[in-house]
Amino acid sequence: MSELSEITAERIISDDAYGNLGYPWREWDILRAQSPVHPFLDWDIPFHAVTRHEAIAQVGKTPEIWQNGPRLIIGNMEESTDLDFDRPPTLIEMDPPMHAQHRMLIAKKFTPRNVRKLHPDIERICGKIVDDLLEQGGDTEVDFVDRVSAPVPIAVIAWMLGVPESDWELIFDWTNQQLGSNDPEYSGEEDASVVATRALVEMFTYFTGLVEKRKKDPKDDLISLFCNAEVDGKPLELIQILAWCQIIMVAGNETTRNGTSRGLMALIDNPDQLHLFQSDPDNLMKPMLEEILRWTSPIIHFARTASCDTELQGTKFKQGDHIAIFFPSANRQEDLFADPYKFRIDRFPNNHLAFGVGEHFCAGAHIARLELEMIFKHLLPRIEEIELAGEPSRLHSNLVGGIKRLPIRYRLRAA
Repeated sequence: MSELSEITAERIISDDAYGNLGYPWREWDILRAQSPVHPFLDWDIPFHAVTRHEAIAQVGKTPEIWQNGPRLIIGNMEESTDLDFDRPPTLIEMDPPMHAQHRMLIAKKFTPRNVRKLHPDIERICGKIVDDLLEQGGDTEVDFVDRVSAPVPIAVIAWMLGVPESDWELIFDWTNQQLGSNDPEYSGEEDASVVATRALVEMFTYFTGLVEKRKKDPKDDLISLFCNAEVDGKPLELIQILAWCQIIMVAGNETTRNGTSRGLMALIDNPDQLHLFQSDPDNLMKPMLEEILRWTSPIIHFARTASCDTELQGTKFKQGDHIAIFFPSANRQEDLFADPYKFRIDRFPNNHLAFGVGEHFCAGAHIARLELEMIFKHLLPRIEEIELAGEPSRLHSNLVGGIKRLPIRYRLRAA
């Protein structure tokens, strides 16, 4: 039996496979080399796996052909229909021309110039969380996810939305239950769709209250922006505002959170790169962040659906056929990244796809980069020794390469 024929859909698309085994690097290597648009037609939702950089870029740049609807991921769980309302698509589920119309609502808020205006506040939030960790001093063991990589993005995104600090923990729980609903730790004995639906309803109920407050007393936050926004000359309906709150909280939390955790793991596994950064942090910060994004690739895959009969890299598709585009695979492509399995913080060029490509390039990319920069700016110069203090715990998800717990042991230099 050939290497290619041994690759199963279970290994590259199952939530449990990611939770138990991690990313399927070997399988992606084989697919890129031998069958970069490969059929897995015996899965619950038949699909083709797209694993090469140029093919994923082609898909991203032709949204009129490769649509986000009707599904965001290839999974074995359909969204629950036990809702008393019709949930509108979030930004990452929209197709042209709706996507561009709605993305414009936040485009100005997330430009590099406007993100620079947020720099002091985001540094204050990130700096306090990291400084609280470092205050323990000496030889210390902590769960890095619990202390840093989870609270930072929740704090930043909740602050931008206008969520009071006393409620940040609620947001953390709801995002875990929605993205991690297939993980036994979050679902327990319940059906995954029940867990995800309950979390969505609770989140929408909470944000409904905040929306009503902002309509009466607007602030300089995103909820107030949505309350006063219009598309095609019409104000957003309440349910559309709630969908905006959902996608900003979920997407803004999980990608940065897991990029941070996996980034620290890469530095622990490659102490020479940590020491290299400490020797020249000003010049190495930006290339290090890009290498962390390439290396970690927190988003595993998105689904796309053919809007018409078409062809991709020599493979023919009929209208309604599904593909799964695997970003981490593209970020290890040998002919684009020299020594792709070597973590190098001075790598250049570094044309990774960690934030996607085309019109669905991550709207919050500048915020995510700034959060990562502030975390590592405050943390890494103080680290004298650092190691894992136990096995990391991975999220059972084929969408996000999540780290639920990252126990570390570290010793600090004097401030």
